[in-house]
This record gives sequence, C-alpha cells and structure tokens, in this order.
Amino acid sequence: MWQVQQNNHYTFDSKVRFSEVDHTGRITLPGIINYFQDCSTFQSESIGLGVDYFAEHNRAWILTYWQVVIEEYPRLAQEINIATWATEFKSMLGKRNFCMTDTEGKKLAYANSVWAYMDMKKGRPVRPSAEEVEPYGSGEPLEMDYQPRKIKLPESAVKKEPFAVRKYHIDTNEHVNNCQYVQMAMEYIEHTGDIRQVRVEYKNSAVYGDIIVPKVAAEETRTVVELCDESDRIFATVEFS
Repeated sequence: MWQVQQNNHYTFDSKVRFSEVDHTGRITLPGIINYFQDCSTFQSESIGLGVDYFAEHNRAWILTYWQVVIEEYPRLAQEINIATWATEFKSMLGKRNFCMTDTEGKKLAYANSVWAYMDMKKGRPVRPSAEEVEPYGSGEPLEMDYQPRKIKLPESAVKKEPFAVRKYHIDTNEHVNNCQYVQMAMEYIEHTGDIRQVRVEYKNSAVYGDIIVPKVAAEETRTVVELCDESDRIFATVEFS
C-alpha cells in the first residue's frame, strides 16, 4: 500500500481483502465506508492533525452526514484506489469528498460528507484555527447528484428488538463508530448487495452500554432505519436506496 497527497487529494492503493467481502465475494457496503473513513484518517495523520493531536487538544471532526453512492462493488483481490479531499471549510463545518476507483480509473463508489469541528470536553462545536484547516487544502467538489443533508422521516415505522451498544462498536472518541450505525441498520435490509446509495444523518452519539431501539420503514424506493434510544431520541437515521 502506498499513500500520497497531491493537489490537495490524498490517495492510497489497496486490494479488496477476504475480510472485507460477503458471501458473493464482493466488498460489503461497510467495507467501502471503512476505506473512506481510513483515507480521511490517513490524511489527517500525514499532516500532523491525527488522533494524538485531537486527543491532546480535546478536539475532533465529527461526521454529521454521509451520502455514499455505489456504482459497482469490487471483488475479492481487486486492486483499488481510494481518494479524499476537502471541498470547503466554513465556520465550524467542513465538507469532504471521497472516491474509490479501479486500476483504469473507473469510479466504483464515491461520497459526500459533512463534518463538525467539536470541543470534546465541552461537547459543542467550535471554529477551527487556520492552522487546523490550511494543511488540508481544498479541491473542486466531485460531480454527483448531491442530496439534502436532512433525511425525510417516514410517516410510520415498525419498532424492532432493542439491543445494547457493544465494546466493538466504539472508536477512539469513545462513541459508536460512524460505520457501525450503517452495519446496525443493514440488519433490516434483505438484499444488501442491491444497495446503490446510503445516506446517514448523525444526530447524537451513542456510547458503550446505551440501548438502541431500531425503527424500520420500507417504502417503494427506499428503506429508512432510525436508530433511537429508549426515549425516541435519534442517534442516527440511515436511508438505503
């Protein structure tokens, strides 16, 4: 695996691993999302604004919204390239694109995302300093059909069996990892290989021991899974289409 930052785009090469595929031999949706998350993390680490920096300064970029589009699920051992770049910093928010391509440059999957810069000690958004955003640079937004950040909730949904947040759900921020919400929601999708887009609106952070109550609504063109607490406060809303 090699990594490079050029023209504000950070990229790395990989191969689809056995641990990332499902029974069809194709990468899973969480596998794609994890590649995107890893790519942005690698970029932050490479410019000295990684996990240790944020821990020392009680800061973190917290994902508030994903829109991930899948054109094709790459297969086991297929060579892929993953790229990410910031597209805008405004006040306390940052926007970032991602793209996964094959060896010929064909787009396999791509994404838009919105992040909030947080003071983790006070639990509120703060404006990052120039030194905390300038090293990322900025690139042109990807050409894609950008969907609204707010996911329209269904008129009715069916409550499913509650479950507890496990230790393996937790990341370095002591919260449920972004991708774990998608994996939780996928339990209620019958044919996961048919998913061509997922949008996720993150509202509150679940922590170890929290009880999650799923609410599921299957409509004609989409399935919406609300992951709530026991008082119906939403942790994340996940829309598959």
